[in-house]
Amino acid sequence: MERIIDLDHAAAVVAERTGPWLAAGLTVGQVTWRDHAVPWPEQLETDRSLVRDPDSVGVLISGPGDAGLSVALFRGGWADVDYFDGLDDGGPIPAFGITSAAAFGTQLDQWVPRAFGNLG
Repeated sequence: MERIIDLDHAAAVVAERTGPWLAAGLTVGQVTWRDHAVPWPEQLETDRSLVRDPDSVGVLISGPGDAGLSVALFRGGWADVDYFDGLDDGGPIPAFGITSAAAFGTQLDQWVPRAFGNLG
């Protein structure tokens, strides 16, 4: 898989946003890592030091009323993104063509309000 995104930088982007998300009443799970070097079935790790060759980084964000957002960013420049707004809207969100950790942050800033509404 081509390395387009530095996943350590992407994890830092998540960390930068965690404080404001928590302040808005969301619950932010631990960042998870998948190691490309580990044979299938891969195991997700929360300890970055256990991952030699990361190919994805993910986070699960939960909010009131069973709302949730699950994001797994792959180093190749796409993400698996699923959300449920807690009411009647949800599903996958197309996420491809992500070219940097900064672009990933911009996407996060759009996905979070889609799942949880305006956080004020």
